[in-house]
Amino acid sequence: MNTSIDPNLLPVYVVIAVTVLITWWGWRDRDFINRYCFHVGAIRHGGQWARLLVSGFLHADLAHLLFNMITLYFFGGLTVKVFGVQGFAAMYLGSLLLANVLTLALYWKRTSYAALGASGAVSGVLFATLALFPHIGIYLFFVPIPVAGWVFAVLYMAYTIFAILRPEYGGNIGHAAHLGGALTGVAMAAALQPQQAGENLPYIGLMLVPVAVLAVVLWRRR
Repeated sequence: MNTSIDPNLLPVYVVIAVTVLITWWGWRDRDFINRYCFHVGAIRHGGQWARLLVSGFLHADLAHLLFNMITLYFFGGLTVKVFGVQGFAAMYLGSLLLANVLTLALYWKRTSYAALGASGAVSGVLFATLALFPHIGIYLFFVPIPVAGWVFAVLYMAYTIFAILRPEYGGNIGHAAHLGGALTGVAMAAALQPQQAGENLPYIGLMLVPVAVLAVVLWRRR
């Protein structure tokens, strides 16, 4: 029986292990979470920029942690295979940071806004995959047949934009981080694999239609 580990998953395992360890430490020490969770006021007025990075390795509860890490497990290996270890690391950390930067920009005036979790980074990995493989099948909860990746991406983006514009319907979820991570993933996929991304340009364009809607709405609200 072949028990070897897929080498493409080794960097993914490292990220998962580090995230689980830091999250577990935060559960043991609530002050650690308070010190490093994403918090607009602490970043804006206190200059606590480390929160932009460390908050992506903290999670509120087990369900939150499992959802992000399972998604990373299923899509991270393909990302490593296509972009290499360094590309994967840049994709993950870049998506995490830019997701939080976008969140900071969108909620700049809401100094009490706080969040944590790897959703932005995981969204980056997911959308980098979908930008290059738009027909990959994705299973949704309670749906027995896979949905084409580009269809999932459009629906995901549409809901994310709706939740940003109408936060009363968005629940306790960092939708701005999801958006920032997704955009970073698509951009990095295009930069690192321009030929393959170019071949999928119509699907990428459809994925970004909801973002264009958000841009128009925010422009009109100025």
